[in-house]
Amino acid sequence: MSDRSGIFAGDDPFVIAQSWLTEAEGTEVNDPNSIALSTVDADGLPNARMVLLKEIESAAFVFYTNYESRKAQEIDQAGKAAFVMHWKSLRRQIRVRGLVEKEDGPQADAYYASRSLKSRLGAWASHQSQPLSSRAALMAEVARITARQGTNPPRPPFWGGYRISPLEIEFWADGAFRLHDRFRWSRKDMSDSWNIARLNP
Repeated sequence: MSDRSGIFAGDDPFVIAQSWLTEAEGTEVNDPNSIALSTVDADGLPNARMVLLKEIESAAFVFYTNYESRKAQEIDQAGKAAFVMHWKSLRRQIRVRGLVEKEDGPQADAYYASRSLKSRLGAWASHQSQPLSSRAALMAEVARITARQGTNPPRPPFWGGYRISPLEIEFWADGAFRLHDRFRWSRKDMSDSWNIARLNP
């Protein structure tokens, strides 16, 4: 596509996404890797929440969470998810829709081990998305887990990653007078080649 140049140029959407994220790391005040992750429950009712994207791979996007959380239950049930990554400082966003699979092996172990000790212990202590009587109860659970797990806790069996393999990626950049630039990369199947289309603002 002849007019896909500048920040939109390239033959690999994952390389473009990583380039945009790298640029945002120098401009965003907090969490340039935050994404608004959307899932649906068994009744088709949508849910959205902010999570941190931890890796852009050569063919997927990876984040980590508690497998007993509501988001994980909805992902496991549907096998699909979507997210938007927005950078106010750059006036750009990336939208992704795709299929999801667990990352529950050595890669998840390595990422868990790279986190701070308090974050690792917190992963053990939090029954994510479940009712909590008080913050004091949570901190008491952290203390109990700390005494039991020590200073080198293993990754909990209920905590790990998810890999989103996109069927659609859209790159959006702000334009004057709301005449934004939008390019959608789409495919019907993971084995298909990408179809790239410029969209109206």
